[in-house]
Order: sequence, then structure tokens, then C-alpha cells
Amino acid sequence: MTKHADEIQERNYLVLCLQAIGEQREEAVQREQSLQNNVISLKETFWDDVRINFDTFSDIEETYLTMKQQAELLSGSEVVQQHIVKSIQVYDRLQQSPYFARIDFLPQNQQEPLQVYIGVANLFDEKQDDILIYDWRAPIASMYYDHTPGPAHYETPTEQIQGDMLLKRQFIIKNGQLQAMFNTGLTIGDDLLRNILAQNADEHIRSIVATIQAEQNKIIRHVQTPHLIVEGVAGSGKTAVALQRIAYLLYHYRNQITADQIVLITPNQLFNQYVNAVLPDLGEDNMQQLTFSDYANQRLGRQFQLEYPYEQLESLLSEKDDTRYQTKLHAITFKASHAYRQLLDQYLGYLSKQGLLFKNIVFRGERIITAQEITKYFYSLDTAISIPNRLQFVKEWLLQCLTAIEKAERHKEWVEEESDLLETEEYTKTYSELLQEGRFAEDTFDDFEQERRTLAKQIVQKQFMPLRRSVTQLKFVHLLGIYRQFFTHQHAGSLPPQWEEICHYTQNNLTKRLIAYEDIAPLIYLQDKIEGQRTNTTIRHVLVDEAQDYSPFQLYVLQQLFPYARMTILGDGHQTIHPHTFHNPSLLAPELYGEQVAKMVLTRSYRSTKQIIHFTSKILKTEATIEAFNRNGTEPTITVVTNEDDLITQQVERVNSLTSQFDTIAIICKTAEECQRAYDKLHPYLEVQLVTSTTKQLKKGILLLPVYMAKGLEFDAVLLFNASNTTYSRETERNYFYTACTRAMHKLHIYAIDTLTHLIPQ
Repeated sequence: MTKHADEIQERNYLVLCLQAIGEQREEAVQREQSLQNNVISLKETFWDDVRINFDTFSDIEETYLTMKQQAELLSGSEVVQQHIVKSIQVYDRLQQSPYFARIDFLPQNQQEPLQVYIGVANLFDEKQDDILIYDWRAPIASMYYDHTPGPAHYETPTEQIQGDMLLKRQFIIKNGQLQAMFNTGLTIGDDLLRNILAQNADEHIRSIVATIQAEQNKIIRHVQTPHLIVEGVAGSGKTAVALQRIAYLLYHYRNQITADQIVLITPNQLFNQYVNAVLPDLGEDNMQQLTFSDYANQRLGRQFQLEYPYEQLESLLSEKDDTRYQTKLHAITFKASHAYRQLLDQYLGYLSKQGLLFKNIVFRGERIITAQEITKYFYSLDTAISIPNRLQFVKEWLLQCLTAIEKAERHKEWVEEESDLLETEEYTKTYSELLQEGRFAEDTFDDFEQERRTLAKQIVQKQFMPLRRSVTQLKFVHLLGIYRQFFTHQHAGSLPPQWEEICHYTQNNLTKRLIAYEDIAPLIYLQDKIEGQRTNTTIRHVLVDEAQDYSPFQLYVLQQLFPYARMTILGDGHQTIHPHTFHNPSLLAPELYGEQVAKMVLTRSYRSTKQIIHFTSKILKTEATIEAFNRNGTEPTITVVTNEDDLITQQVERVNSLTSQFDTIAIICKTAEECQRAYDKLHPYLEVQLVTSTTKQLKKGILLLPVYMAKGLEFDAVLLFNASNTTYSRETERNYFYTACTRAMHKLHIYAIDTLTHLIPQ
């Protein structure tokens, strides 16, 4: 067939698909409108169709069943309506670009090849009883990503299908128009990928299922082990692949797992917004998103002031005194270690026999149950019973004590004073209750006394309610005191040389009720071991992005929280910025997961130009295998100036020259403190957005942000605000500096005052 005839055939097929999409969309719109009318009608007539009768037990039962049936009918109609609305959204996307590829596959022992068109969703032609478009997640579609023309195969749930791929073709279709088509051989067309990568950055991550590479496809479709580690260099597409993996799992296990049973652990809320559009673009609902700090805040935030991870980094990166810096660093790394967890376990063994601390229970300024009494009762219980179970016995005992004390309080003078101050409404309410209970008899004259007793009971009950709630929530356990005591306890075994300094530093924080970021996971662990494990058994899959910045201790907490979840762990050891993994294995270490784990490595970077990748790879001290995708650009520039005024002048000129070419230009500083200083200098000349830890969404334009807020993001052009040797002086900041440089897609410009950082090789 000639090239011209080929193109005519493809255009005809596109018309066929668009016609089918249009017809099916119209049918869906009509069904949705009919259902909507039905739902409105059901809501309007809900009570008309329900017979309310409470005369007898059978009448009550019949009334309940009628209401239940009506509610289920209404709920079912709304669910179907939502499903149709979702399918209309898929049709809208298909109308823009129905498919992006075609493969012709001849299975063994068959005469006619299958023509498989691949898009973001299935399209079935009921008239012809034929599949017009296959979802990219379908088993047969995997050949497009994994094979070149020639012998090929794909896996079904039951067998492997062998055969020959006769054709592999790509399409560029926009607004329903065929703009280009070309056959491809060795890989998914570099021309198409290069064209997409050359585009400007967006405020949301892009999910390009048309250009998934073979090594990425293996990650997306991996289901053999419960844990999968993906270590990928900067710009290798880890996050996009992870989200496409979720879309695949929702498709592959569509009768077993839903989006709300998947949780993505992200570094910050800004990152959440950055990835928010991917799954809806792929036709799936968004999963839950959570930061470790969010979870910690739910657990501990009401009782203590918690340090956020960026506050820890800011404090460490801004620290000028080397002694204080080293103390903080030692505290952070040791508290993230397995050795620290063992130390806590030994301490818990001690607490099982003695030393557990409780709070006094106070009512109206008086101790009604002392901490000593609670301690005595707790340790009177059998030590063979676990601490959490013994605390349940203590809780029941305390509630009984409160009941007895509450009864005694009703006769005290303060209760009568409170009743005298009650509003008329309260009296009326009490009288009505007594009347309803039949407590007023015609032949007695003690109505006033009964009223007084009832009011007293109500007043005391109301006052004791917060105490009962606190006891039920185990607030009588002195968690802060128990953790503070840990740093004065005589521990057996070896301790780090800096233990005394770590204890002093930690106790200063705890005295202020400040829980440093490195103490959060250990404190949650300690609380769970004392009060009982909190778990979420509904979650079936957990993704952890930027996993190199989580400690083994944090992993253990997550595994305890989600005991039935499989995990996908993504990160890059070269981008480690949080110090707790400097001397500990990060979540990228397979040994943390036992035997049921697979690890895959992505070495090819697609984000940056070849010149930027070659430059940034030299910053790393260790040997790193980083392959640059063949996309050329200009060399990164280095500009050294003598003072800050020259620095501002040069950067304003540079930014003004870049704004006509690019949508997102990031000026990256080392810390938030430096960002604020830079903003004060730059904003009179540039319309710049200062990005902070409270920023919820990125806008296109000129952004000013610290490195740790830029992590995981990408920008058309990056300016490093001040890469001087005084700014980036410590060896521990090498990965931090590398992370800043690798945010650039097309242009990288580095500035320094006086002397360039030694982290850039001469």
C-alpha cells in the first residue's frame, strides 16, 4: 500500500472512531439527563411513597423497610448518574485525541493480523461487535511499549500469547484532526518524545501514555511482588510512572480495589496540587494524598507544637555555628536509626514493670484522682498483660471512679449555686423530662425536691463529660513526660558518643512542648506501643514519592498504619536532602522489606537537555549512571559578581530575556530566609511569586522558592540565586545543590557572589 493510500485509510478510520464516539456520547448524555430527572423526581416524592406508621412493632418495621428501599433506590440512581457523567468526560477526551498508536499483530496459528489502535480508554462498537480502540492498560497494548516489529508476545491473566508484530505506528491527533503519522522501529519514536519534551513546563505534571518507555512500562505493570522500589535519576519520570502505575492497577484490579483505597505519601501540599490532574486525565478518580506531617498533626498536633520537615531543614541550613550544627545533625541521624528503635524497645520493657507516668485528674481545680493512685492501680495488674491492655483496665476503673465521684458532687454547694443561675429554658426542659417520666404524682408534695435532684444530676454530668472523654481517649497517660524521662533513663548497651549533647538538645525542646521533626516518628511509635496500635485496614496500596527523604523509622510507622497495603517506593538517592538518611538506609534499600520486594532502576533522564544533564552529573561526588536523552540545548552559564546589587541587576536582565520564551522561570534560593531577602530586592523590578510552605498551587510565571520547595518539580528555566562558597559550603549540602540544578528543563543559569561554591568542579 502506498503512503498516500495509507494516510487515506487512517483518516477514514479516524472518522469512523469519531462518529462512534459522538454517537455514544450523545446516548450517554441522554441517559444522564433521564437519570437526573429521575433523581429529582425521587427526591421530590420521597415522603409521598413512604407510609409513616409507628402504632405497632410490625408497622414500625414496615415503615423502616419502606424508607430503606426509597433511600437505596435514590442512592443507586445517583451512583449510576455519576458513572455516566464520568464516561461523558472520557468521551470528551477521546474526541480530542481518540488514540495515539496502532500495532498490527499476527498471533501464532492465525491467518489474519489484529489491528490494535491504542488510546486512553476502550471504545467498543456495538453495531460491528468490535473493539475500535484498546485502553493503553489492556494486556495486548503492552506490546506497543515492550516490542519492536518482529517476534512479540503479551501476557494475559492465564497465558502468554506469541506472534509477530507486523506494524508499529504512531499518530499525533489534536482536536480530532490527524496532524502526523509515522512508523517506528527500535523505540517509541524519539521524534515524538523530543517534540513533547521540548514543550514548556506546565503547572501540573504531564502524563504522556503515548511515550511510555519499555523500562517504565515494566514498572507500571509490575504485580509480582507486594513491594516495588523504583530508583530513578532526576528527570527519569518516576512520579508520572507512579501515577500511571496507579491507573494501571485500578484497571487491572477494577473489581478488587478503588481509588479511595490507595494513598500517595507526598512531600508537601504544593506537590499534591502538581500531580492532581494526572489520574482524572487517565479516566480515573484521584486517590487519597497525605504528607507524613499531616498524619503526625492528626496524631499529636492538638497536644504539642510539631516541627515541620522544612522547618528542620531551614534551621539546619541556616545554622552558622558548627557545634550546634553537628549536634542537630547527630540527633537527627541517630533518632532515625534502627539502633534508636531498639533503645526505645528496651525502655518499653522497663516501663512494663515500672516508670510509666500518668497525669492527675483534676476537677474544679482539685485533684480527684492522683497520678500516684493511677500508677499504683496500673502496676497492681498482672505484668504478663501488655501495656495497652492494662491501660484499658485502668480506663474502665477510672470511669467507675468518676461515676462514684460524680454522685458525691451532686450534693455540694457549688451545684446549688449553678442551678440558681440556670435560665428559665433549662428549668422548663427539666420539668418536661420529669413530667414525661411520670415522676410527678398527684398525692405527693416533693416536686421541688425531685426537680432539684434532676437539675443537680444534669449539671454535674455536663461538668464531668470532658473528663470522661479525656479518660476514654487515654489522655491521663503522660506521653510527653514518658518521652522526656527516656533522656534521663540509664540505658544498657552502646550509645553514640554525642548522646549527652543529644539529650540536652532534646530536653530543651521538650520543655517548650516542641516536638522536633526527628522526634515525631519515635514519639508516635512510643504512643502506639503504650496506648495501642492505630491502623487503617481499608488502604490496599501506598505510594511513597521522594522516598530517599524518609527514614527506616518512618517506614515502620507507615507499615504499622497500613498493615494490608502493598507499597510502591520511588526516589533518587542523589537527591537526598533530609539528613536523617545520611547515615541510615533510606526507603530505597530492599533489605527493609524482607524477601517480597523487587527493585527497578531508571537511568535515563528526559527532563533536561543533554548539556544540563552532563553538567549536573559532574556535581555528584559518587559515580552515577545517568543517560541523557538526545535533546540538545545551550550550555549552563555561570556568572560570578562582586556584590548583591550586581547580582540583582544581572538576574533581572536575564529573567526579562527569558519571559518571552518560557512559561515558568524559577529563581531558586538555598533557604526560605534567603528567598525573602531576594524577594525584597527583586519584586520592584519583576512580577515574581514567592513560594512558601503555605503555598497551595503554582502559577505560571516567575517563581521564587527554596530548594526544598522545588523538589519533585520542573521549570523551563532555572536561576540559582547565589551559589557562592559561603552559601553552599558544607559537603553535606552537595545533594541539595544537585537537586536545585536538576529542576531545569531548557536553561540553567548559576550566579554567585565573590566565589563560586566548591561543589561545582572546576
